[in-house]
Amino acid sequence: MAAVGPDRPPDSRLTVPVAHAELFSVGCDRALVTFTSGAGESAVTRCGDDAIETVGPRHVVGLDGLEPDTEYPLAVDGVEPDAGLPARFRTLARPAGRVLATIATANDVHFGETECGHLGPPHEDIGPVLQSAPGDPPYPEVMNGAVIVKGDLTERGSEEQFAAFLAAYGVFGDRLAFVRGNHDAMQDPTLAVEDAPYSVEVDGVTLAVLDTVIPGRVGGHLPDHQLQWLADLAVETSGPILVFGHHDVWPIDAPVRPADYFGLTPDSSEALVAVVARHDNLVGYFAGHTHGNRVYRFPSARNVPFGEVACTKDYPGAWAEYRVYEGGYTQEVHRVTAPAAFDWAEATRAMYLGLYGELARGELAARCFTQAF
Repeated sequence: MAAVGPDRPPDSRLTVPVAHAELFSVGCDRALVTFTSGAGESAVTRCGDDAIETVGPRHVVGLDGLEPDTEYPLAVDGVEPDAGLPARFRTLARPAGRVLATIATANDVHFGETECGHLGPPHEDIGPVLQSAPGDPPYPEVMNGAVIVKGDLTERGSEEQFAAFLAAYGVFGDRLAFVRGNHDAMQDPTLAVEDAPYSVEVDGVTLAVLDTVIPGRVGGHLPDHQLQWLADLAVETSGPILVFGHHDVWPIDAPVRPADYFGLTPDSSEALVAVVARHDNLVGYFAGHTHGNRVYRFPSARNVPFGEVACTKDYPGAWAEYRVYEGGYTQEVHRVTAPAAFDWAEATRAMYLGLYGELARGELAARCFTQAF
């Protein structure tokens, strides 16, 4: 870490107008703090005995060289601790054994979208609705130019929008895997199906990719043949399996059973949880769709995570990293930090009467966690 210069005492407190200070991600040996200030304004972030000075308007503070499963004090000078920037945090426990693989995922990239902030028909919008400035590149291209991509590759499922997605993500070649989301099946019920369900083998883990889409519907489901495919894969595979799909699960212990759920239907959710419960090597299900970070754990399924990751196209500009070890894995949700992408993400916090930033960010424990095998 870079320390504060000798001309400024270590206990000095700057009073720059800092906004949106948050501890966004935490790993076994690192953490990330982000915030904004006026252009050219400096601020100091303190973690343990170290201090890092950054200059605005964008402050992206990487805290490296941390010890696993260790508590650290944290402060940004002039900022009071709150839920987004706690006064103390603990790094993730490191799973046992060697690192075997690293997997990156993205979701809800929405190529072709020109406005964000809509909740439905115009009379339902509460605003503000945002769009790229005249002459600027479309914001989906800005946010995705900076893997498994799990759904909503496009805004309305046109061939042109799908081609834009492939132009951006095709650089990954054979390392790219993707599956459609509900937006991709609005016009063509076969767009981006990619023969799902299918599996991808990487060192130390198998990735199972499910198609949860009902063409023409916002909500999703898992037909019996996909559930059986997943169960068969678990029987045939000796090692751990991470499962990916677009739609989030309904919380199976919820007191109200909705007739029309936004994510996976209650029946499909219960069936998926039951398959995971029967096979110890199914060690997590990961979705997008909700544009927020959240995780459910069900005792009937060994409390493995059923997670949702926030979207890439607006705040926070999220992508998830999975580090697979011999004895488990970690999830870290990161945010894009390229200047233009960071600026767009910060602007979109204002959506939904200013509530979007907090809703999309979710709890730190939903963004970053360790899961043992």
